[in-house]
Amino acid sequence: MLKSIVVVTILVLNLHTSEQAYVKHLDYKVVERGKLSDKLARSWGAPKAASKPFTLLQAKSNKPIYLRFIQSENAKNYLPMKQEGWNATEILVQNPDELARRLANSPFTVVGQPKFLTDKKNVRAFQALGPDNELLYFTRIIDPAKSSFDLGQASTFVDSVFIMVAGASNLTALELFYRENLHMPVSGPFPYRIGVLSNAYGMPEQTMHSLSLATLQGQFLLELDQYPSSAKTLDNFMTELPPGVSMVSFTVDNIDQLSLPFFSRPEKRDTAPYYGRRSAAAFGPVNERLEFIENSILPTEGQPK
Repeated sequence: MLKSIVVVTILVLNLHTSEQAYVKHLDYKVVERGKLSDKLARSWGAPKAASKPFTLLQAKSNKPIYLRFIQSENAKNYLPMKQEGWNATEILVQNPDELARRLANSPFTVVGQPKFLTDKKNVRAFQALGPDNELLYFTRIIDPAKSSFDLGQASTFVDSVFIMVAGASNLTALELFYRENLHMPVSGPFPYRIGVLSNAYGMPEQTMHSLSLATLQGQFLLELDQYPSSAKTLDNFMTELPPGVSMVSFTVDNIDQLSLPFFSRPEKRDTAPYYGRRSAAAFGPVNERLEFIENSILPTEGQPK
């Protein structure tokens, strides 16, 4: 079973522009810069990504959860939620209203104003697009004890990722994969208004969409959304990384317990964010990439000294 979200990999057109946007406006910090090794790119089933420049960012809270930007022309003309696979990154924040105001004159574009997500008024969030149209949800959990799931709170003004959103025209396939192959509790589907999804497909704002929730062992969730049949597939990106969120990396206790067709055999990797841990990657049911990193060695916060 998946333990935690550890890395969200996003394609960008200009590495410096994206890095500076997150550092300046979200108070993230640079952990590492470099170029992707051929071996790492092949372990992702994306040999064409070899030698591409990347940067690894971390929230001010020092939680071992990272954003990895990779510079690629594939990021050009990306439209969020118009393709299957990973489509949105949800980040914990302390004050979504204030953050939305701060982002008004920035490389980020607010596309959904702050509001409470349910009548309980315990979760307040807004949506924004990053410099490369990557879709971000910024969310405050007011009282975790009142949440239906074991979710935490932001410990810094902008904290780290805690929910990832994947979409597919066949929601059942997503549910089965995460329930049967990765042994995760999956609840739903539930009818829910998803404004950004409705807007992406020209649907009325009040359209109800089906979504399910897969629970990780830590304070993390996966949201699995039903997409229209017109959503683009990832079939053209079998040997290279797709635009938007290209891959999500998770910690697991033992990679050998996963019965998945990995792109290459699990290997130890010394650089951040692996720090000597083994990793391997595979496709999900709609060709979304998942990377698995063994949950050992690394302390609970930050990186090794």
